[in-house]
Amino acid sequence: MKAIRLHSYGGPEVLQLDDIPVPEPGVGEVLVRVLKAGVNFLDVYQRTGLYRTPLPCSLGSEGAGVVEKVGPKAKLQPGTRVAWPSQLGSFAEFMVAPTWKLVPVPENVDDSSAAGALLQGITAQYLSETTYPATKKTVALVHAGAGGTGRLLIQLLKKKGARVFTTVSTDEKANIARESGADETILYTQTDFVQAVKDLTKGKGVHVVYDSVGKSTYEGSMSVLHPLGTLALFGQSSGPVPPIDPLRLTASGSIFLARPSLQHHIADPKSLKTRGTKVLNWVADGSLKLHIEHTYPLADIGQAYRDLEGRKTTGKLLIDVASAGPFEENRAMSDVDKAPQSESWR
Repeated sequence: MKAIRLHSYGGPEVLQLDDIPVPEPGVGEVLVRVLKAGVNFLDVYQRTGLYRTPLPCSLGSEGAGVVEKVGPKAKLQPGTRVAWPSQLGSFAEFMVAPTWKLVPVPENVDDSSAAGALLQGITAQYLSETTYPATKKTVALVHAGAGGTGRLLIQLLKKKGARVFTTVSTDEKANIARESGADETILYTQTDFVQAVKDLTKGKGVHVVYDSVGKSTYEGSMSVLHPLGTLALFGQSSGPVPPIDPLRLTASGSIFLARPSLQHHIADPKSLKTRGTKVLNWVADGSLKLHIEHTYPLADIGQAYRDLEGRKTTGKLLIDVASAGPFEENRAMSDVDKAPQSESWR
């Protein structure tokens, strides 16, 4: 089977298309034929070595597909449509996963929506319902409101009645954020977002800042918080945030600092099923609207990440994982150590 693998850390050029054996499901596992896979900044952190993964490894964490083969004591049936937010090896024609890490897909949710909903959708769900539970009294600032997670987070905050400000880089992205429900859009390329938020709140500040940008925004984010407000740092697209002196939190109004991770919110079967099913049901009934901006062939995965990291995107990016056909249990496989490797994409 074909799989995108990482043999060294670096930029998009280190991604390789390898030919490796189809894995066998073990106890409590199933073999999944991957149809679509999501492109995320989490993969960038792994590719660059910020999040260390033993090498070589298969990349990709999010996707959707169909159960092909069932291991001992696995409860899912062959033919079941499933999606997942966190299973390494999603950029491959087949992958093995524990059954508890897979969420059944409702009949009226298509493969692209299923593949693109869970990682960003669950992130938006836990940010707005767990990290800082928003209500109709909440005033929130969402950075990067036209991005994949930002758009979903704005929708969920508005469902709860919150007042939502967001930062974007262009007029086009401002229109996208407004379509998602943002009450105020701030073009940070033209306006100081700190002053803009203070003006909009008459100096009072916001209750919560949801910040996925990191290095270039965190100081401003702290300065626009209402006393006892919360800064939820859940990403670092502009770079890692340096250490923060706890006394700065006191000086900023005894604010709370959170650095939540998806992994801790879906670390057990019940949590994943509850959050994942909720998100997919929102997609199914139309109350959470996804925007799949572009789907790339597997061989163009390097370009997908150049677009993502270059902030050229305003929605979800997917990889179309072209299967070689129906799974053949006894087909011959070359040894992984002898498998040919294709060129890297620049």
